[in-house]
Amino acid sequence: MSTPSYPPFSSLPTLKKIPIFLNPKSPFSHISSPINPKTLSNKSPINLKTPLSQNSCPLLPPLHSSSTTPSTTTSNSLKARLKNGETLYGIFILSFSPTIAEIAGLAGYDFAVVDMEHGFGGIADALECIRALAASRTPVVLRLPESSAVWAKKALDLGPQGIMFPMIDSPKEARKAVSYCRFPPKGIRGSAHTVVRASDYGIDEGYLGNYEEELLVMCQVESGEGVERIEEIAGIDGVDCVQMGPLDLSASLGYLWDPGHKKVKEMMRKAENGVMGTTKKGGNGGAFLAGFAMPHDGAENLRLRGYRMVSGAVDVGLFRNAAVEDVRKFKMGLDRGSDHEMEEEKDGDEKYWSE
Repeated sequence: MSTPSYPPFSSLPTLKKIPIFLNPKSPFSHISSPINPKTLSNKSPINLKTPLSQNSCPLLPPLHSSSTTPSTTTSNSLKARLKNGETLYGIFILSFSPTIAEIAGLAGYDFAVVDMEHGFGGIADALECIRALAASRTPVVLRLPESSAVWAKKALDLGPQGIMFPMIDSPKEARKAVSYCRFPPKGIRGSAHTVVRASDYGIDEGYLGNYEEELLVMCQVESGEGVERIEEIAGIDGVDCVQMGPLDLSASLGYLWDPGHKKVKEMMRKAENGVMGTTKKGGNGGAFLAGFAMPHDGAENLRLRGYRMVSGAVDVGLFRNAAVEDVRKFKMGLDRGSDHEMEEEKDGDEKYWSE
């Protein structure tokens, strides 16, 4: 089925008498509004003469520009931060709970991976998590269920800052993954950029000039076969990060129940050295290394070995650990028996008022 041809935003008829507030410097200030700024009282919460700036809310990065002129990578994007030498710390969201996603963003993670490979949700569920994370300006990476043009197209149209392709075992597969992220003639991504969320539903007229520079393309290497060709994978033009998958790698080597096995560790080190060998100073000409923290290989260990994107937690894992510990503490209280109960009765009032 062919993609319908949507009219460009600039060709849409001028809207009339829409009761909205507009910044006079906005590129869309030609849209007429029935509101006269001179009639607003001093108690109005909106000052049309004072556009929102980064200084007025220093904790939030500036909104992107709608200029039609192609720009370089924005200073606060994941891609730019990696090139500037930062090491980023993130979380995986498997629950697809917008509330949990919102809390994760407010907690201060540098990024969140919304995981459609092992998580409970699909595209529609991922959208709600992206919206929740947008409240705290937390960048989102979408991990696809499989490496395919269809999944990539639907995911990219949501407007994540990054996209992760699972099970990449060869440079050919990596090259295909990159092609799924680029519009023709550079790639095969389907186009509806005039109406999808990635371009602010067509309002961001500079989207086509910026999207390639701002999108972080991540290829996940999770098998012995992939490790053997990891330098070629990392060297493919358009692959920004190689994400290691320690659990699947251990399974492919015959150690599903022992990801900390000596042979698995050796293969991991080989992969790490291969990726970092392709990365030149400043991040040009190679891929960055990304990975998961494991019980036997913590987040700090990954950072010290040169990982630039470290995922240290999974939302369901965090809740599981907290829940198990909560129950354990209560059960231990029951095991202490009547002595503990008598102590509580004896000085209960004193403890209540002193706490």
